[in-house]
Amino acid sequence: MSFWKQFRKQWSRKSQNPKKEFETNSGKRNLSTDLQTNIDQMKKEFGYSPDIIIRKFHLGTESVLKAAAVYMDGLVNKDAITHFVGHFLGSENLDLSLTNVNPHESLLHFLRDHALEIHELNTMDTWSDMMMSCLSGDTVILIDGSDKAISANTRGGEQRPISESTTQVVIRGPKDAFTEVIGTNIALVRRRIRNPNLWLENIKIGTITPTDVSILYLHGIANEDLIKEVRKRFREIDIDSIKETGNIEELIEDQTFTPFPTIYNTDRPDIISANILEGRVAIFVDGTPFVLIVPTIFSQFFQSPDDYNHRFDFATFVRLLRYISFFISIMGPAIYIALITFHQEMIPSQLLFSLVSSREGVPFPALVEALMMELSFEILREAGVRMPRSVGQAVSIVGALVLGQAAVQAGIVSPAMVIVVAITGIASFASPAFNIAITARMLRFILMILAASFGAFGITMGTIFFIAHMTSLQSFGTPYLSPFAPFNLFDQKDALIRLPHWSVIVKSKLLKFKKNNQPWKGNPSSFSNHGERNEDEDHY
Repeated sequence: MSFWKQFRKQWSRKSQNPKKEFETNSGKRNLSTDLQTNIDQMKKEFGYSPDIIIRKFHLGTESVLKAAAVYMDGLVNKDAITHFVGHFLGSENLDLSLTNVNPHESLLHFLRDHALEIHELNTMDTWSDMMMSCLSGDTVILIDGSDKAISANTRGGEQRPISESTTQVVIRGPKDAFTEVIGTNIALVRRRIRNPNLWLENIKIGTITPTDVSILYLHGIANEDLIKEVRKRFREIDIDSIKETGNIEELIEDQTFTPFPTIYNTDRPDIISANILEGRVAIFVDGTPFVLIVPTIFSQFFQSPDDYNHRFDFATFVRLLRYISFFISIMGPAIYIALITFHQEMIPSQLLFSLVSSREGVPFPALVEALMMELSFEILREAGVRMPRSVGQAVSIVGALVLGQAAVQAGIVSPAMVIVVAITGIASFASPAFNIAITARMLRFILMILAASFGAFGITMGTIFFIAHMTSLQSFGTPYLSPFAPFNLFDQKDALIRLPHWSVIVKSKLLKFKKNNQPWKGNPSSFSNHGERNEDEDHY
């Protein structure tokens, strides 16, 4: 694994040499003191794209000093641009600064410190910084005679409003969900955790299109070694672009080739806030409503916000149902195949006679029956997801009923197999997390083949192998099966069951980072970091 990662990294760097040479020769050039030269060069750099808006104007009411505002249409808040360009740059207050000895530099500082009422202003003097500011939604102000520019934060444009979560629906609890704007997502968490120790660190990842990535954690509760490891893995990312949190997940997870998800993702701010309060680290990526949580344990995928919004007895009952449903979704068809094929003596006589009579005339063995029905069910489920919402559910429900009834009447499958597949499919929807349900769907086919080949012995060996594999997994130094393996009695209060709130106020002991047991192997890269933390060699 480590060899192939190193080989891919070296090949990727060789293929990116022309691009990096362009960045060195073109992107780091300084601005010109001539305004028209800067404007012409800006148009050329963006390929004369029509969405690059350049507004020329004169500063003050009595001055002939030329200036220009450059921004990208669709990425900015036009009201903010009209406010500070139309009102402040054309006001009489600027005439006072034009009478100084060095009018260009003094005016630049006057605009930045007094005239522009924007909460975030930066001064820049290179083309790479100026173009990146425009592409980020900022407005760049150029002044004739100055080789520097001012970048004003005017990010805006059309954005999706805060709405209800569509992936993790709750009956009782908050209804808001994250959006595609990273600033809005962080604000939703800060609204719930009003503590100055909630620290935020920002970096940019991507060589072609840098993407804003942030980590959020509660200083004093989150383990310092865990935070350093998160920074380390981010520094070692060398990729062209980040389009979704799934890209980050594959680059920083401890083990890639495993069917079990080792990083939790959600679009609910209340789940992220609860995990941060427990000492975990949240990873935000600009452009996606899903946020990652590290470290992650197996029992985390069976916890729902409803568990903490209802009484503990009802929450415990529902959580146990989820575990049972997960077991059924993996083992259901495999157990049926093993009983019908090898262990008929374990079935009661009356039930056995009924099953044998229902299978009379079926030309296929139990494994082929199960594979046909399971594959048909998976195809219908995928079709229902991809089709328009108005007809997707109808197609999946009607298709399952029609196919099941037609298959039984044609004598291709038995009615008992249809019942087993239906129960298995329904049980797979009981998991609160979608990615753990995908794991059950994949492992189901492996156990079906083992059951058809070796009976109950094959199911037992497959189960032992899966459990052994899960015990070997870690998520940022935390054992994946905690608190079951290694067993921790203290943390059983919110694992398989949930005790009352007054008994779980003490922080969990699971999130103790074990640096020496890390199976993840990082790769060095030339990634340059942009944070402000200063913690020995791990700062960025």
